Amino acid sequence: MKVVIDHKIPYIKEAIEKIADEVVYLPGNAFTSDVVKDADALIVRTRTRCNRELLEGSQVKFIATATIGYDHIDTAYCQEAGITWTNCPGCNAGSVEQYIRSVLLLLKEKKGLDLEKSSLGIVGVGHVGSRVKRMAEALGMKVLLNDPPRADQGEEGFVDLSTILRECDVITFHTPLNREGRYATYHLVDEDLLFSLERIPFIINASRGEVVDTASLLAALAAGRVKEAIIDTWEYEPRISRELLEVAFLATPHIAGYSADGKANATRMSLEALCRFFGIKADFSIVPPEGPSDYDPTRDSEWLKAAPEKFEWFRGNYPVRRECFLF
Repeated sequence: MKVVIDHKIPYIKEAIEKIADEVVYLPGNAFTSDVVKDADALIVRTRTRCNRELLEGSQVKFIATATIGYDHIDTAYCQEAGITWTNCPGCNAGSVEQYIRSVLLLLKEKKGLDLEKSSLGIVGVGHVGSRVKRMAEALGMKVLLNDPPRADQGEEGFVDLSTILRECDVITFHTPLNREGRYATYHLVDEDLLFSLERIPFIINASRGEVVDTASLLAALAAGRVKEAIIDTWEYEPRISRELLEVAFLATPHIAGYSADGKANATRMSLEALCRFFGIKADFSIVPPEGPSDYDPTRDSEWLKAAPEKFEWFRGNYPVRRECFLF
């Protein structure tokens, strides 16, 4: 069995070489149709577009993306071609929780936000949003939840988006990127949403970059309709908006989910899925290395603001942290 793997996926080498006969490691943007044509499986990240152009005529049967998001996979084409794919839901939920907690504590310290008198709106309440909810409540915040797909299934405890816009001091987005359909989230944060805010909130995006319309957010910041923006995921990565970078309170290079624990979870989940699909019994263990667990996103923001042209380098060489939770 031949497997082609994104070379930035950590903790995988020893385990995969017990499983596969041939392994090729490549940068995510170096996957080509020639490279994958005789591969049985791919293990990728978001930088590899798994579409007809890459896959047609190949013998690829299985794709694992070591990420929560999967909008880089053309799922319709995979279904047409009989290619099974899998992602890693919840793999880095703890890491994003840690990031949001650090942001909230910085807003308290630097911007005078009284957490116990403030309301947090969470848009998208899956693995990540659910953990953010528990953490924010432990900090004493009132939490409002918006998740239309879950609400439409009859689950309770959710409010509509207009309630979030009316009542929340901080709004954080944790949705997938859906470009169309009933639950489309592409440019969910647009001019209409931002200029209907009744409070002047802090806006956090650690979901997908295209959930936020950059031009509209810049206009809302300039008009005083948004107090501050905290941006980890960006439109047009890695060619991010220098204007938004300059005015954002915190601007980080898509690393909210970059803990050693989250990456180890994703690697393990990808390999387990690979083994299940091919009927392989393998004995492996994915254990993240020890490292610092204290986290302050100020450093990451300072790095990116000083050298935005190194966005991809920061992501690829990020010194991952361990997760540590007090709640």
